[in-house]
Amino acid sequence: QVQLVESGGGLVQAGGSLRLSCAASGSISSFRAMGWYRQAPGKQRELVTVITSGGRTSYADSVKGRFTISRDNAKNTVYLQMNNLNAEDTAVYYCSVNGLAATGWRDYWGQGTQVTVTS
Repeated sequence: QVQLVESGGGLVQAGGSLRLSCAASGSISSFRAMGWYRQAPGKQRELVTVITSGGRTSYADSVKGRFTISRDNAKNTVYLQMNNLNAEDTAVYYCSVNGLAATGWRDYWGQGTQVTVTS
């Protein structure tokens, strides 16, 4: 069984910062890409950022220069540092990892953490 546990969401004023964490545990022997998605009310889930096993990163245009993704492979954890938040960043944030289990490579998802930015 594989679990992704997210933490760090909450309520913040515009211009503020939050740091999300997502720790993976269970029967995964290796990870490839790790990323963060978000879904705002009434909108589709969108990719925010992703980091490869080699450390390459990519970001949605809307968050470039404000968000930073990082990972700690020893802890099987991915982080999302979010700075200069604005109301458009309000959403449920989900982490996703591509991991190798007994049945092969597949994507796993966290339960989501709410981020609310007030103006």
